[in-house]
Amino acid sequence: MNPAEAYIVKQQEPFQSILLHLQVIIETSLPEVTLLYKWKLPFYYEGKYPICYLNVTKGYVDVGFWAAQHFTKHLEYLQSDNRKFVRSLRYRTLEEINDQILSEVLKEAYHFRKEKFITG
Repeated sequence: MNPAEAYIVKQQEPFQSILLHLQVIIETSLPEVTLLYKWKLPFYYEGKYPICYLNVTKGYVDVGFWAAQHFTKHLEYLQSDNRKFVRSLRYRTLEEINDQILSEVLKEAYHFRKEKFITG
C-alpha cells in the first residue's frame, strides 16, 4: 500500500468512507490521473500537473483544486477561504457528495491543469 492509500484507510469514519468514495469518483472521471503522496496528503496528478488533493481537516474532507480561478461551473459549491488560486469542495458526510457535480469540477480541473498557478 502506498502512503496516499495508507492516509485514506487510516482515517476514522465518516472520513474514510468519504475518501474512498471520492477516490472512486476521481479515478472513474479521470482514469489517466495518478494518486501520489505529496506534502503529507493524497494528490492526484496527470503527468507533472496537479489536479486535486484530499485533506481531512476541521471536521470535513477538503478536495482542493488548483487554477480554480479559471473555473466556470459549480462556483457556488467551491470554497475559497480567501485563497487566490485554490478552491475546494468540502464534505462532512458521504450523503453530501453529488457525484455529478464532483465529476464536472474534476473535468474542469483537468482541462485547466496546465494553467499557471500564479499569473503576472
